[in-house]
Amino acid sequence: MADLIETKQDGIAILTMNRPEARNALSQPMIAALLEALPRLAADSSIGAVVITGAGNAFCAGGDVKGFAGAEGGANHGRSPEEAAHALRQSMEVSRWLHDMPKITIASIPGAAAGAGLSIALACDFRIAARGAKITTAFAKVGLSGDFGGTYFLTRLVGSAKAKELYLLSDVILAEEAERLGVVNRAVDPKELEAETLALAKRFASGARITQGLMKKNLNTAEKGDMLLSFDTEALNHSRSAQTADHAEAAKAFVEKRAPVFKGR
Repeated sequence: MADLIETKQDGIAILTMNRPEARNALSQPMIAALLEALPRLAADSSIGAVVITGAGNAFCAGGDVKGFAGAEGGANHGRSPEEAAHALRQSMEVSRWLHDMPKITIASIPGAAAGAGLSIALACDFRIAARGAKITTAFAKVGLSGDFGGTYFLTRLVGSAKAKELYLLSDVILAEEAERLGVVNRAVDPKELEAETLALAKRFASGARITQGLMKKNLNTAEKGDMLLSFDTEALNHSRSAQTADHAEAAKAFVEKRAPVFKGR
């Protein structure tokens, strides 16, 4: 069975990390599959939203710690720090694609999200978690400093002080607390997780896709903290979205007092 399963429905791509026996811990085949799928989906005009989730009762446990324990050099697998860093940085492109692609990305979290698994969820635009799901940065407890962009994303979500607490202590919090802190957008009944995720994804898949991608770019640019750059980016993207067929349809629908029907063009 493949370590990553890809399905599509109603303009939504669903990527399921599929190692339930290992709480969907990352494997090289899984990472390779994600690195192939994400750029392809980013360029796929038939897709308006990308959901990433985990098989079974976990989202993703992060790196395979059991594998680290049995390998020479632990997580570096016998490589020098420089060699290991180069390989790891390539794998971390998974998070960059989830954050930067023009599609809206949603992490659907049925259970444990830990370490790099949490980092991948944090890279997404939205996170919906099942109540009771355990969430932790985990790294401090296995003697590692963190990867897959978690420090970048978490600091922007909750601020420096809380991010330091969550990383340096690596305590486990439940989805309900994660929602209160802003780590996840919603904590829902586990039985409703799939339906809630798909309902949100369908809103984006049926929306003004070009404009959504431009809006996402504006918001990502704002993360850099440069006001003038944000102004320039907003002006350019606003002007680009004004040329789309979806904008013309929305303006017409407004005059006709009806809901617009977007085509993603």
